[in-house]
Order: sequence, then C-alpha cells, then structure tokens
Amino acid sequence: MLKKLAIIFVAVFGVLLAVPTLSTRAAKYMPTWMHPISLGLDLKGGAQLLLEVDTNTMFKEKSAQLYDEVRSALINRDKGVIRFSNLQNKDGIVSLVVRESDDVSKAKGRLRSVLGNTVDISSSGKTLTLSYTDKQKEEMTADALARSIEIVRRRIDALGTKEPSIQSQGGKYILVQLPGVDNPEHIKELIGQTAKMTFHLVNENVTQEQLASDVAPAGTEFLPYMESPWSKVPVYSRIEVSGESLKDSQADFDQNNMPVVTTVFDAVGARRFAKLTTEHVNERFAIVLDGKVLSAPTIREPIPGGRGQISGGFTLQGAKDLAVLLRSGALPAPLQVIEERTVGAGLGADTIAQGKIGSAIGVIFVLLFMLLVYRGFGLVADIVLMVNLAMIIGVSALMGATLTLPGIAGIVLTLGMAVDANILPFERIRDELRSGATPLRAVDSGFNRSMKTVLDGELTNLICALILFQFGAGPIRGFAVTLSLGVITTLFTCIWLSRLLIDWYMGGKNKKIGYVRKK
Repeated sequence: MLKKLAIIFVAVFGVLLAVPTLSTRAAKYMPTWMHPISLGLDLKGGAQLLLEVDTNTMFKEKSAQLYDEVRSALINRDKGVIRFSNLQNKDGIVSLVVRESDDVSKAKGRLRSVLGNTVDISSSGKTLTLSYTDKQKEEMTADALARSIEIVRRRIDALGTKEPSIQSQGGKYILVQLPGVDNPEHIKELIGQTAKMTFHLVNENVTQEQLASDVAPAGTEFLPYMESPWSKVPVYSRIEVSGESLKDSQADFDQNNMPVVTTVFDAVGARRFAKLTTEHVNERFAIVLDGKVLSAPTIREPIPGGRGQISGGFTLQGAKDLAVLLRSGALPAPLQVIEERTVGAGLGADTIAQGKIGSAIGVIFVLLFMLLVYRGFGLVADIVLMVNLAMIIGVSALMGATLTLPGIAGIVLTLGMAVDANILPFERIRDELRSGATPLRAVDSGFNRSMKTVLDGELTNLICALILFQFGAGPIRGFAVTLSLGVITTLFTCIWLSRLLIDWYMGGKNKKIGYVRKK
C-alpha cells in the first residue's frame, strides 16, 4: 500500500510541476518555487554574441611581467647583483646580455629558481633569452578563458538578465545567449570592458610644456581623462593600490546628491589605501580604469578603514555600470565581439506555434493508435504517456533548465521511447494469454519478462545522453538533458505507474483483456 501511495504522490507532484508552464492563469495560484520552464533563444528571441579572448594582448602583458621578474631577480641585493645590459622585451621574448662570462650559469640558475619551469631559458655566449613554454601558454589561455566566462557571467547576472547561457567554444571563444534581450549594445559595452582599475599618485612636477610635447619623464605616464580624452594627467607608473584588492562596489549619491561609486577594499587593500592617503595628504592621486583617468582628487585627510568614493560626473546608470564592472572583477584579457546575432521575438513565437501544432498532431495520432490497438490497456498507456510528458516539463522547470528546439526534439524522442516501453509488456501479455495463462498471471508475467528488455533499452539511451552532455555543447547539451530526464520519467511511468493502473483496472479478477483474440 505504501508503495502505491508513493507512486501516486510522485506522479501527481510531477504533473503539478508542469501546471505553471501549461497554464499561465493557474501559475499565479502555485507556490513561487513552481515556475514555468524558461524558453531558449530560438523560442523566445533575444541576442547571441560570440566573444574571442584576445590572447595576443594577454601574452604581451605577461611578457612585460616576465621582463620585470627577470630584472628583479638579477638585481636582488640579498643574493648578490648580477651585472647585465641590453635587457629588452620583443615579440614575447625577453633577452639580456650578462656582462661577465662567469656569471652566465649563475644567472640561469637564479632565473630558473625564481621562474620555475614556466619559461624556456636558453643561452648563446653571454646572451640569455627567455620565453614562456608552450605548456604554460596553454595553461594561461585555459585559465583566462575560465576566468573570463565567470566574470562575464557575474556582469550579466548583475544586470538582471534572465536565463543567460554562457559557455566556452573552441578553446578561446565564449558564446553568450541572452533570451529576451532585444538591444545587446549596452551589454556588449559592459562585458567588453577589461575593467582593470589602479590607483596612482599624480606627478605634480611635470610642466605644461612637457604635457604639450607629450614626452613623459621616466617613471611617468600621460593618461587621458575618461570624459575628456584631449586632457591628460601625468601619473607615476607605480601602482599604489590595485583594483584586485576591491571587495565590493556600489552606486550611491554624495552630499550634493550626485551619483558616485563607493568602494570597499579587502584587508590588504585597506592597509595600502590607508598608507597612501596618510603619507600623501594634500597631494593628488589618480583613479585609473583601463588606461583612462576616472578622477584625480586631492587627498584632504587620511582614509582608514578601506572605504573610498569615486566621483567623476557620472550619470546614475554610469555609476551602476561602473559598480558592476568593479564588483565582478577585471577581465584577464580583452574580449572581442566577432559575431552578433539577434533573433526576433516574432520568429520565436512562430516557432512555438508551429511546434505546438506539430506536437499536438503527433501526440493525438499516438494516443489514437494506442487506444485502437490496445483498447482498455491503450487508455492506460495514453494516461501514462501524458503524465510522462508533464513530468518531463515539470522537472525541467524545477531544475531551471532552458527549453530549446533541440530540447523539444529530446522530448519527442522520449515520447516515442515511452510508447515502445508500453508496447513491449502489452505484447508479452498477449503471448502469455495465447499460451493459456489466466489474465492476472499473463499481466504479471508480461511485465516481469519484458522488464529486462525495457531496462536495457532505456539504459542504453541514458548512456548516450550522458556522453552527449559530457562532450557536447550548447543545443546538444539541451537535447541530452531532456533525453536523460525522459529516460528516468519513462522508467517510472511505464514500469510502476502503468502497472499500478492496470492492477486497478483488473481489480484482482481475471477480466477479459479486449485487445487479445484467440486464434
């Protein structure tokens, strides 16, 4: 009895999960966690972007870091300075000339101990050349791709875009699908910004003549203002505080009711920011975002606690966008939009309408076939088939899955497998009755003897679906998800629910089974 109640409960619960999807009117009476299934880009319309991770720019920045690491390793006073000349970075290869021949092996040993196996070090006479290994470059690319996907996801989620699909493609590409988004321009601007923020002191000793000549002194850079690129600020190249130390950022208003961005640093950043503002009172410091100066305020007093405020004539939307960028973190490499596609909502609506018509016709023909061929048992199969369909939709919605055209194909295939899983025991029952078994014994034997065949078939389908999900991407995964769910719901409905309904139909008596005729 307990088993029967459990089967009924699972079936009813699965059908209820599908109610918000099947009826928008009934959805408002359901609990909030029971929501309709989300439609994919091909059904709802929206935007699709294909982004490329700019690994060339990333490798240039990495080689610049390698240049600094080589220089620091060789002039380490604690371990002894190794004299060198002509240190340069060209096309991702760092080279230098060791002045003393006896120091060549010593320099190679020190560089190897500092840099490890991430670089190739070769020598020709007194000249050393260093470059990242192919393996290290592959790891850098994979890491940049993974971090970029996570940062893009944070930025899009912060905008409130519902059900975005973000996934890697081809080693250095990111496919972004945004159902329901008609104008992707704003999102393109937001996810395309590197958002690398740094704090620098302003070099007050630079004259207007030097600024006009655009020739910066050593250790100084002339960076343009964000809002007025023709106006430049002389900032020291040294980074006082890095944006990587930011813990949070929010859009807010200052005392004059102007939009600003408030920042909160972590423990390390708070110490550095407090030191900067304590040691340089009445001096200016520049807040730099992606090589452009957001603002260059004067430090009026020390700012302990790690909390700051960025002002720069923002609009409210501009302050919100900057807060999202800083909060989600800086991209490890620039992203380039190499393909953009917009799917109109009208096209999605037409696809849904045609899909509904085609599905309805197919389901009606299947239901009629089962009813005509198997009579009362066919009615049971029809009920089980509709419960199976509802459970697939309901469980998919509960899991937060997105329904796409390949997903619909998976559902249609599942319904075909479900019909087959019903036909197998019905035909076995027919054979048992023709062999002289009583109806009750025939039903029992038919289900038991066909069980292995049904399980083998469904298990094979499940293995195929799991392989597709593991190695596929995008639409293939959507197909695999619905197919996997369909296998599980088919096993439940065709083995347990179908048997329960037939037992109720038989009522413990040897009733005549209408679709079986004697020879």
